[in-house]
Amino acid sequence: MVDLGLSGSLLAVVLGFVAVFCFFIQKNGGRSKSKIDDSATSTTTTTVYSGESRTKDGNDDVDIIIVGAGVAGAALAHTLGKEGRRVKVIERDLTEPDRIVGELLQPGGYLKLQELGLEDCVEKIDAQRVFGYALFKDGKSTRLSYPLEKFHSDVSGRSFHNGRFIQRMREKAAALPNVKLEQGTVTSLLEENGIIRGVQYKTKSGEELKAYAPLTVVCDGCFSNLRRTLCDPKVEVPSCFVGLVLENCQLPHENHGHVILADPSPILFYPISSTEVRCLVDVPGQKVPSISNGEMAKYLKSVVAPQVPPEIKDAFIAAIDKGNIRTMPNRSMPAAPHPTPGALLMGDAFNMRHPLTGGGMTVALSDIVVLRDLLKPLRDLNDASTLCRYLESFYTLRKPVASTINTLAGALYKVFCASPDQARKEMREACFDYLSLGGVFSDGPVSLLSGLNPRPLSLVCHFFAVAIFGVGRLLLPFPSPKRIWIGARLISSASAIIFPIIKAEGVRQMFFPATVPAYYRKPS
Repeated sequence: MVDLGLSGSLLAVVLGFVAVFCFFIQKNGGRSKSKIDDSATSTTTTTVYSGESRTKDGNDDVDIIIVGAGVAGAALAHTLGKEGRRVKVIERDLTEPDRIVGELLQPGGYLKLQELGLEDCVEKIDAQRVFGYALFKDGKSTRLSYPLEKFHSDVSGRSFHNGRFIQRMREKAAALPNVKLEQGTVTSLLEENGIIRGVQYKTKSGEELKAYAPLTVVCDGCFSNLRRTLCDPKVEVPSCFVGLVLENCQLPHENHGHVILADPSPILFYPISSTEVRCLVDVPGQKVPSISNGEMAKYLKSVVAPQVPPEIKDAFIAAIDKGNIRTMPNRSMPAAPHPTPGALLMGDAFNMRHPLTGGGMTVALSDIVVLRDLLKPLRDLNDASTLCRYLESFYTLRKPVASTINTLAGALYKVFCASPDQARKEMREACFDYLSLGGVFSDGPVSLLSGLNPRPLSLVCHFFAVAIFGVGRLLLPFPSPKRIWIGARLISSASAIIFPIIKAEGVRQMFFPATVPAYYRKPS
């Protein structure tokens, strides 16, 4: 373990200094770069129902109850149904969702979709292929392509209307004879002697029913009220997204997501159909200008529009004038489960990260692959205590992938936000220039972002390589006491950004999962 840590530190230092060298070669003699959410049911109460008789009002014989049919719930239902499980899905609203996030699936998420046999769910919904990102800052731009050379030509990111994607997965799950989708609102988990036996729910017609199963998986989304029974939720809301749809406009870089490092925080553009581009304007804090009294339109036109690339500025203004402006809070919540016999949390009900990097669906689909593989050797799920102990390995096995994507999202958001602090300004500038160098300096971070290589150590190495790169630029060609002081604060600022996120994710599970006893749990 010590060798691993030392090698990671050395790699970060080497990358940082090599980046500094490349930057100065490029700046002084080289050629310059061209400028160029799970959605599911929101429950009404978390009251745990205790001591119920095992009546079967409204319940078929099922192995697993899934609460919520968003991305996680619908994908899980299809996956477990294919494995021969009898699955009952209860979703508050089975009509097509209409959301402003959950619209970009990273290439790593698409690979998981293929692994689950759901890749055809991005077909026939006018989904657009995404091959990377274009990054804009202060009139400069750089293009970052996904490193897809080693993959099949079909592998890339996909962007689409979230609701269309979810409906395709629901249809595919419902087509299985052993999967039943039902519209209803789950009001509580049914608990008996510390074991979750099922759920109580209200049907579309208002009838109160109970459903029982050996395992209940709660996937009821970011607004979940059931999660408090199954985890220790520490939800933060660092910012809000303001969503617009630009129509019939051409992005500067076709089939790429666009990230503008604006003031005060990033602006995103990406295609969601052949004629529509989604714009998400990040507004720090939990309050946004009012839409109803025109303050939001004024803010978008006066503060945001001047920072939008000129190629799409007119379409941006037209979208504001059209008036279909929507907002949503951006939530982050590290996974902190209470292993509970008979129940499991998944999706946004369980774990959230800032949506800047579009990693939520990749984490959810990766989790489903882990759970599928764990349940595969089990035919009998009725021994709740033994099953719960065995499924504790799920929380460990998912960590390296989930924690890498979660940490990157939180850290990148903080780095990309504008700050009056000089050290944070230098870190932001260093990040842009580091990625602009291309080669290993962009391929490594983009592999992390895309979910193609979600390795925690690689993330930490590149993050501190950026910081060292920033310090090197400050000290060359001639260091001064002021520059040395800013450089020291830059390293301190970088540490203050990433280490609290890693601590919340769990250092041991994130970097050394094989040392956790639950990693080796075997089915009884």
